[in-house]
Amino acid sequence: MISGRVGALRLLPWSGPEGKPCYLDTDGTGYVSRLADDIEAVQLAMCQELLDHATDMIPDRQVTAAQLRFLAARMAEALRDVQRIAESRGARLPVPAYDESASGV
Repeated sequence: MISGRVGALRLLPWSGPEGKPCYLDTDGTGYVSRLADDIEAVQLAMCQELLDHATDMIPDRQVTAAQLRFLAARMAEALRDVQRIAESRGARLPVPAYDESASGV
């Protein structure tokens, strides 16, 4: 929680000009929130396509070292995207209320 309000700031799926994270103060219903949702969906779909491609490439003995390095670089990019999406979505999860009676103390 960055601003004191649960889910108030959303980590966006792109970086600022200097590579720093971009945040949006939002209730999750505006244009930029919908744009971020769309970009995240594209990133996740691209990640799935890359995984499918890797599944086909890795057992192929004809694949060159250069092709595997290229694949590894794209997979690292996709993993960074997925990590950012997970961080953003995790930060927006509601914090459950603590129930002392459930703790058994």
